[in-house]
Amino acid sequence: MGDHLFVTEIFHSIQGESTRMGLPCVFVRLKGCHLRCVWCDTEYSFHEGDRRSIQSIAHEVLESPTPLVQVTGGEPLLQPGVHDLMSILCDAERTVLLETSGACDISHCDPRVIRIMDLKPPGSGESHRNDLANVPRLTSRDEVKFVIGDRVDYEWSRDLIREYTLHEKVAAILFSPVFPQSAGDHIQGHPGLPAATLAEWMLQDGLDARLQIQMHKSIWHPTARGV
Repeated sequence: MGDHLFVTEIFHSIQGESTRMGLPCVFVRLKGCHLRCVWCDTEYSFHEGDRRSIQSIAHEVLESPTPLVQVTGGEPLLQPGVHDLMSILCDAERTVLLETSGACDISHCDPRVIRIMDLKPPGSGESHRNDLANVPRLTSRDEVKFVIGDRVDYEWSRDLIREYTLHEKVAAILFSPVFPQSAGDHIQGHPGLPAATLAEWMLQDGLDARLQIQMHKSIWHPTARGV
């Protein structure tokens, strides 16, 4: 099993998040997640996917001339073979982003990989799963993301940034308002948080973080897959 991964989808799109927002990117979405965040927008990745060889996945990714690749999920670090895939892509001189929940040990990642760690505030329902031992493992190449659903989430995230001086450790801190979801589309749904409200809170506190709006949900339908 070590030379295979369970893959939900591979697609070519525009990067909608992180400091690479707006750039063409090849996405590799792996199957499976052990978290159940209230506002998850990729519930299908929990169950859908096929077993594929790492070499076939890498071959498909490298067929595209696009230099930026993101490995995501689900939770990609649940599959140990992801490290081999990421190293192959790094060897091919691709810029590799890993989006991970922060509930899995990030220390085994190839040092060339840019880790985007999505720490879970209380409103996610999964904040108790954060492995804060990952914070010292972050480097100046990495980014940290917080998905904010309400004022409690905001204050929790703001205070964690200050407690761990995250702005001194990583390349960027990203604050993303929960995009409005309907209960029929996702696990439980969430009313969402207006970006203007989150922006006001950040400005009031002079927060050293970047407001992030999911660009792909503005370009395409918010529930569209493969984008």
